[in-house]
Amino acid sequence: MKWLKIAALSVLALFVLLIVFYNVRGMLTLGSIEPEINPVRDIAANEVVLVTGATGSVGDGLLKAAIEDPNVSKIYALTRRSSERINAGVTSGKVIMLEQQDFTDFSNLKNELAEVNTVLWSLGVTSIGTEETLYKKIQLDFPIAFTKQWLAVRNIGPMAFHYVTGMGTEGDAGWAKVKRQAELELTAMAENTPLRTFHYRSAFVRPTAEQANAFHYFLEALFTPGSMVIPAKELGQCMLEISHRTNELANGTIIDNADSIAYANTYTTE
Repeated sequence: MKWLKIAALSVLALFVLLIVFYNVRGMLTLGSIEPEINPVRDIAANEVVLVTGATGSVGDGLLKAAIEDPNVSKIYALTRRSSERINAGVTSGKVIMLEQQDFTDFSNLKNELAEVNTVLWSLGVTSIGTEETLYKKIQLDFPIAFTKQWLAVRNIGPMAFHYVTGMGTEGDAGWAKVKRQAELELTAMAENTPLRTFHYRSAFVRPTAEQANAFHYFLEALFTPGSMVIPAKELGQCMLEISHRTNELANGTIIDNADSIAYANTYTTE
């Protein structure tokens, strides 16, 4: 019994140390971008938004943000299957579901892509248990193929591509190298075009209220001090706000979790 108590206390101590470590790390390393106080905003920059990964916990929040934004007149949900929020959006008339099975060829969507101003790209999988070739295909080949087709049919700004890559993308792990390659290639593709790409190295993205549970809120409370958590809807609002600020951030800007929080706090529909 004594050893069980010691083991339990050791696990608890390790858990507390990890929380402290990540919060201190966040306080010391995150937050390199200061949003302009009186920005020039193009209110039409998000008139037509396309969302990928909308059936996932992050994408659901991005879609919710776009649906609730009165400056967004039309939303394309590019997906293999539907969800409760997509269905509700379709019923409201604001969302058009584009059912797509092949994410390496978007030539069937030329007319739709020609309308799009802003892309919120959260399509992805965990590297754990995912075969390397498949992981690279989803995280690199899919967004590259999409952006190539988008630029082929639209050359009028404003255009913004917001890609969720995740915290740790600067590391040496195989998954990080794939995402970093995607960031670099997307940025290069957008050079000398009206498109700006933004790469979100987010930490913990808390699901929407409809999907979150008590454990999600528990983690949110633990990691908020270090700016290590952002609600999914607020991440979407951050993206929409950055799109509106057409002259503020350069193509290829890396946006960490604290930066995302800062822009979400400035979000406005006015």
